[in-house]
Amino acid sequence: MHPVRHLRLLALAPLAALSSASPGRVAAIGDMRVARASHTATPLPDGRVLIAGGFAGSGGEAEPYASTEIYDPAAGAFTEGPTMHVCRSGHTATVLRDGRVLLAGGWTGRYRASNTAEVYDARTGRLTPTGPLAAMRADQTATLLADGRVLLAGGFDPDMRPLATAEIYDPATNRFTPTGSLTYPRGAHTATLLADGRVLVVGGGGEGRYPNRAMQGEAELYDPARGTFVSAGHMLVSRHKHAAVRLTDGSVLVVGGSDGSDWRGQMASAERWIPATGRFVAAGRMALARFKLPGAVVALRDGRVVVAGGGDRAEVYYPADDQFALTDGSLGAARFYAAAAPLRDGAVLVTGGYAESHGELPATKRAFVFLPR
Repeated sequence: MHPVRHLRLLALAPLAALSSASPGRVAAIGDMRVARASHTATPLPDGRVLIAGGFAGSGGEAEPYASTEIYDPAAGAFTEGPTMHVCRSGHTATVLRDGRVLLAGGWTGRYRASNTAEVYDARTGRLTPTGPLAAMRADQTATLLADGRVLLAGGFDPDMRPLATAEIYDPATNRFTPTGSLTYPRGAHTATLLADGRVLVVGGGGEGRYPNRAMQGEAELYDPARGTFVSAGHMLVSRHKHAAVRLTDGSVLVVGGSDGSDWRGQMASAERWIPATGRFVAAGRMALARFKLPGAVVALRDGRVVVAGGGDRAEVYYPADDQFALTDGSLGAARFYAAAAPLRDGAVLVTGGYAESHGELPATKRAFVFLPR
């Protein structure tokens, strides 16, 4: 049996053997082709996953990756994908209504933000450039709107200054156009589509230089009909490099992150934004403090949420109980800027990230699946 396929079968086998207290298990599978962090992992319409860009270490490289690879769950293997026209890390990847993937912005080197974008078509296996972004930006957010357009908001410019600008990508014209600006400039924030079509923007780093940025505690709402941002209340804890996901009741769960001291300020706290009141309320506390996890938090089919980045263990949030529970299995080390993607069988693919090792911060090729119970 092919070794990677064998690992996949081993990963799927032990579901029945999980302890009754466990929400699921993390199991290692075959490695990616390239060690990467700050990449994206995007589910494709055919069930495969597009892995794109990222960097080899802690982001100080002259150039991040332009390479992509494809994970096929049926084969349990990663294969080489097309090369992007621009190397990228800290970019965004958004599945469009027609199943194509918009890859936009990001760092093309140390403090070199990009105003380029391209679209991946799984049917042809090709990447095609779009028109340029209205601004150079990295560590921005990208949100698919109800009408099929994509909102890009905030991020950092080439001088590492936070941006207040936002823009809209229209697949019909293949162009980006400016829209209303954020009230507060921010990068490394989150943006979550709400049930009513608006977008909740939360947290992020504001003015100041790394690692002591001021945090943006004021949340904002983007209204696509008006093209404007308005206040959405103040967070209980100001944070950046966190994650956010919409729950089945329409509220938004915000987990982890850090304060302006970055590594020294990692958080285990969580909070929820309630649409009916427009306020944040405290949520259960995670077992581990974690940050640099925006692409490694995934909502499961049953409404629970798996948090798979920023720590050496994954954990699952139970909305009904407002509690987190650690999973069985280990990621081997804290995985900063790992990427996770849901699979068709209900499992979650977790790839890459970097971790401290012998005074260095190397990225990893390692990949895992989370198997929910």
